[in-house]
Amino acid sequence: MIHIDMENTIANLEPKLLWKHFNALTAIPRPSKKERAAVTYVQDFGHKLGLEVVTDGVGNVVIRKPAAPGHESRPGVILQAHLDMVPQKNSGKVHDFEKDPIETFIEDGWVKAKGTTLGADNGIGVAAILAVLESDNLMHGPIEGLFTVDEETGMTGANNLQPGVLRGDILINLDSEDEGELYVGCAGGTNANVVFSFHENPVPKGHKGFKLALVGLKGGHSGMDINMGRGNANKLLFRFIKYAVANLGARLSSVDGGSLRNAIPREAFAVVTIPADQTQNFMDAVEDFLDIYRSEFGNVEPDLNLTADETTIPSLVMEEVVQDDLINAIQACPNGVIRMSTEMEGLVETSLNLAIVKTDNREVKVMALLRSSVDSAKDDLESSLESLFGLAGAEVWFDGHYPGWKPNLESSILQTMQKVYREKWNRTPEIKAIHAGLECGILGNVYPNWDMISCGPTIRYPHSPDEKVNIDSVGLFWQFLTATLSEV
Repeated sequence: MIHIDMENTIANLEPKLLWKHFNALTAIPRPSKKERAAVTYVQDFGHKLGLEVVTDGVGNVVIRKPAAPGHESRPGVILQAHLDMVPQKNSGKVHDFEKDPIETFIEDGWVKAKGTTLGADNGIGVAAILAVLESDNLMHGPIEGLFTVDEETGMTGANNLQPGVLRGDILINLDSEDEGELYVGCAGGTNANVVFSFHENPVPKGHKGFKLALVGLKGGHSGMDINMGRGNANKLLFRFIKYAVANLGARLSSVDGGSLRNAIPREAFAVVTIPADQTQNFMDAVEDFLDIYRSEFGNVEPDLNLTADETTIPSLVMEEVVQDDLINAIQACPNGVIRMSTEMEGLVETSLNLAIVKTDNREVKVMALLRSSVDSAKDDLESSLESLFGLAGAEVWFDGHYPGWKPNLESSILQTMQKVYREKWNRTPEIKAIHAGLECGILGNVYPNWDMISCGPTIRYPHSPDEKVNIDSVGLFWQFLTATLSEV
């Protein structure tokens, strides 16, 4: 194994302009809704180049670069990427995403981060746009760089983009994650919000306190990775808790599972109490369930672990009726792939990510992300969740809806990019739709005249600390992008 770990190594990779900007972005804290420093970096960059810079009320930035001489009559192209990144870290990693830089290293041809998300999603796209704007030897028509904010948690930038701001007719979104593939459609999504309210009861006499931890899962992007058969920490933890309550007299005091709607939950924790005379049976059950989980998920989750450590007895436990309703509802809640597409082979049509289960004072908050490329299927899934959690006595509502992007296989930019790819590498790129919420669906509603497409380098395990970007694919992506701009 080749392992290189030197400060700023990635700044020396090719293409240097692109990696220079990505390296700079890794030093700029930019979790969703906290990407102000990244906005400033992009604004200052545009001003230093003497380009026109426009910033709207929510922080979206547009930078305009005139056409290369002789290409003024070409159609305008908008290159688009989002500035924010998903802040995920391993439980043992000390890192403040609002203050600390991302620590990067190179291993076996991939750029990775030390115990945190890398931010290649969508930092590589941002860096590519900045490199295009800075380069003085590219042939292209009028270029607009569109840098949106808060894509990962609310699509805030895309949802607030106003008509009339952008002048171009072609949008190339740089937020896809497989080199050699062109994306022409994406899923829409909806946030599910569930609240269980409960009264607190005294801890039963003779009980001991234990902290349960379900850790070591890979997690990942709740759209891109939802079909990989990975474990959901919330589902696995509550599966054990149901057994412990039903068979060992356990009581639930608190739970803290998952952290982001768009990340498959990697870790979940709970504090429970059990009768002291059931301690050995409880510990044996932990080992039994760990064996079960490893037998079911061993091939995809080799680091999965379930532990129980004795802890201070909590002051209170959840009232029993709500506890049981919560446990049964989480156990019954669908999760993962709901249906595969019948139109595009291998494409997930509809899915659900049971992302967060967390106690907060006298409430348990459950949050999920529903995705589908078929609106009626998403509506049906919403109805199912409303029925399930409503029957369990919880309050249920949905928000954050964003539309999907319907494929247009007659797209002119699609034809152009297929031609460019074939001429450069003597093979045809794959045409795909993506089971994720690209901003194209929203942006296309604001600018219905746009001809849209999405492409990018190869990124694996986004939204998790295993995130990595393939170095060679970034070079191919850059060559493809710049060749496309010269042909449009």
